[in-house]
Amino acid sequence: MAFNQSDQLFEPSTDTNANFGNSVSGQTNSFFLPQIFSKKVLNFFRKASVAEAITNTDYAGEISAFGDSVKIIKEPEITIVQYERGQDITATKLTDQEITLVIDIANAFKFIVDDIETSMSHVNFKEVASSSAAYAIRDAFDQGVIAKMIAGVSASSPNHILGSDNATDLAAGTFDGTGNLDIGFGSNEHDPIDVLSHMSRLLDEQNVPEEGRWFLANPEFYEVLVQSSSKLLSVDYNAGQGSIRNGLVSSGKLRGFDMYKTNNIAATTNAAGQCLAGHMSATCTAQTITSTEVIRDPDSFGDIVRGLHVYGAKVLRPEALVSAFYGID
Repeated sequence: MAFNQSDQLFEPSTDTNANFGNSVSGQTNSFFLPQIFSKKVLNFFRKASVAEAITNTDYAGEISAFGDSVKIIKEPEITIVQYERGQDITATKLTDQEITLVIDIANAFKFIVDDIETSMSHVNFKEVASSSAAYAIRDAFDQGVIAKMIAGVSASSPNHILGSDNATDLAAGTFDGTGNLDIGFGSNEHDPIDVLSHMSRLLDEQNVPEEGRWFLANPEFYEVLVQSSSKLLSVDYNAGQGSIRNGLVSSGKLRGFDMYKTNNIAATTNAAGQCLAGHMSATCTAQTITSTEVIRDPDSFGDIVRGLHVYGAKVLRPEALVSAFYGID
């Protein structure tokens, strides 16, 4: 969707009586002070978002509105030469490669809190609404960022896309070609642990640091994966620390990867699905809630709560990502 910075998603409030006091005629509900609500939503969001956990978020504090941009300087490459006494050394001329991260995606939420529900409910509406808005934002953000990462995987020199979106199964031990990696434990199938090992090797060959590596797949892949003998995926083995936050499945690592699970990887056409592995430095993201408003609904006895979430994502190191199309019989 095309979006111009000058576009108005929301009409400005004309309620001159809105002083965020108690819920009486012409006043908004004190449960929904915009600044507090916005902060709570972001706190819930950060606990829930997988994409926030597996990307570089160092630049988040440098953006405040849709259309903002952040200039990122990639580290220059230094040439190393063998030195002998008395030898002249030619200095490497450093060039700074500048990459721009643009905040170019905006998502909005809007809901009504009825006065009667607020006064009679035994639950904390602020907490419920904050978590609900955060999870809705999380899904939209994760889907968008994961899609950008998958689209940004290096397809040549090096080829880090294993298999293809095809219903045909590749032979066991084969990772390149037309067909999917049929995961399982039969003689003609790809052991999911072997898939992770191959992904790890491809990252090793690109000198991707081991610390900060992650693996991401949907629940269907994990259903097969946990059938292996690996204790690292056992919640019992991890003293109940599995699946506790940000989709993190295990407190331990598997083949050097932090293991994450999500439902926000886009569906494939012919293969059963697609999984993704990489390093936190591969992609940078920046996001924030730029506006939160609470106004009286002119047509009912309730408050309208609406907000605007903006973000940007950029693949910086395509060689630090690996994806795989897989099948399940």
